[in-house]
Amino acid sequence: MIRVLLADDQALIRGAFTMLVGSAPDITVVGEATSGRDAVALARETRADVVVMDIRVVAAGEALLSPGPTATLIAHFLRTPEPSPAAHVVNTLTDREREVFTLIARGLTNGEIAETLVLSPLTVKTCVSRIMTKLNARDRVHLVIAAYQAGLAAPVPPAPEGVSPTRSSTRRAWR
Repeated sequence: MIRVLLADDQALIRGAFTMLVGSAPDITVVGEATSGRDAVALARETRADVVVMDIRVVAAGEALLSPGPTATLIAHFLRTPEPSPAAHVVNTLTDREREVFTLIARGLTNGEIAETLVLSPLTVKTCVSRIMTKLNARDRVHLVIAAYQAGLAAPVPPAPEGVSPTRSSTRRAWR
């Protein structure tokens, strides 16, 4: 059994990774920390095999999580949402930024967004950067969470057992 300690200052992120990591049969989450100091203390106490701290991912325009698991994670946390400081900032986005923001929440890559909106990939990349700055988001995962909290995206109901929806059909089913 692999013992994992998760550390992030945002409860929603910690909880999402706890649910994701905890679903693996050979991995168990032995602790959650809200700061580096807490993580060091918990690492000593729990004797974790792996410590995942302040997760930052450079996605190079690619989706970070597939739509199915993302929908499951977000649906779980929508049942008990935290107030979102980004929710009111969403109103400061331009119409184009809101379009791009919504497509990010649906799991589209920069290339797919460019194709959908008939824009250049560089224009989309610039727009994503402006959205991240306005929402003070570290990465695309934070943008997806903010979109859900602002009500711009909703999870797709799970597919019937034995049926695996395609990525594009999942995207079309989202708002």
